[in-house]
Amino acid sequence: MRTTLDLPEDLIAEAMKVSKKPTKTAVIIAALEDLVRKSKIQGIKKYKGTIELDADLNVLRNRG
Repeated sequence: MRTTLDLPEDLIAEAMKVSKKPTKTAVIIAALEDLVRKSKIQGIKKYKGTIELDADLNVLRNRG
């Protein structure tokens, strides 16, 4: 999909340098993927400590 964006050139240049991405498109795609991944992780974190598992890790790992 083609989109016209007005982005700070220095920010794009720095992002390309630190990410070692060869193109502006690659940098933007990587940034969007990272944003989505972090958002999903935040969604999962809200369940921390709320799920009870009745599992014996030794049995699952064939140790017992």
